[in-house]
Amino acid sequence: MRAMQLEQAGKPLISVQRELPEPAAGQLLVAVHTCGVCRTDLHVRDGELPNPKLPLILGHEVVGHVLASGPGVGRFRPGVRVGVPWLGWTCGQCRFCLRDQENLCERALFTGYTRDGGYAEQMLVDERYCFALPERLDDLQAAPLLCAGLIGYRSLRLAGDAERLGLYGFGAAAHIVAQVAVFQGRRVYAFVRPGDAAARAFAQRLGAYWVGDSSELPPEQLDAAILYAPVGALVPAALRAVRAGGSVVCAGIHMSEIPAFPYELLWGERQLRSVANLTRRDAEEFLPLAARVPIQTSPVEYALADAERALGDLRAGRFQGAAVLRIS
Repeated sequence: MRAMQLEQAGKPLISVQRELPEPAAGQLLVAVHTCGVCRTDLHVRDGELPNPKLPLILGHEVVGHVLASGPGVGRFRPGVRVGVPWLGWTCGQCRFCLRDQENLCERALFTGYTRDGGYAEQMLVDERYCFALPERLDDLQAAPLLCAGLIGYRSLRLAGDAERLGLYGFGAAAHIVAQVAVFQGRRVYAFVRPGDAAARAFAQRLGAYWVGDSSELPPEQLDAAILYAPVGALVPAALRAVRAGGSVVCAGIHMSEIPAFPYELLWGERQLRSVANLTRRDAEEFLPLAARVPIQTSPVEYALADAERALGDLRAGRFQGAAVLRIS
């Protein structure tokens, strides 16, 4: 099978031919249709996340159909379309798994990081960690929902019932969350990079109540803010924007260093918290909601062979919405 492989962090992906994988007990062999290009892929490729499996096939926003299954598989038959997310396996026995916090599992394996992912024609998955997809979501539209959507949904849940919601960094996750928030009757305040007119227009088209530069204060205090941009300097900026008792949720897996800030920004029972990974419950709740809204993910299509170019375009902010590799 063809795959785009990372052999050394910080170096470009290379095209390789790999042996076709064989499913073991509890595994599915999936023919990949599309795979989203996530900022987490970029962090892995650039060496900003530690200890990836090398060589590695990136990709954890995967849509495909089941080709074959190993012994003991009962949920999905050959031919069924499935979605494959970031969380690829958990132990089920550690203190976190036993407390319904599988996203914090001490031995968890992650698709496209510690196990091979979807920048390939085929891949192996644990059947317990993939999901049926609503029919109304086509392959291109569905792929970004498997991480940008799921992490976005989890961060929105952790932001509570905030009516005035700030979103910092209006990329793949934020543009999905904005649609959910508007559907739920919230007011979205979108913060974009200074001078990014395209991002401003994009946020306005998706129903943002107010759009401003990330350096600005909104016209009224926010109930909560979610940070999708991996920029530590935005943490004190967001704390300054939320009301007393409000919360700031850091939704990325990687962030630059957070600068020192005065205690008065946190005082007033403001909360500062992070989002780590996702759970299967998140997917079970979010995917039907995504079809009901319905969410439009604004995919920008690339060929599998152009995965390195897609990562470069993501790094440079050359598109709005979400990059997706079309594989088969």
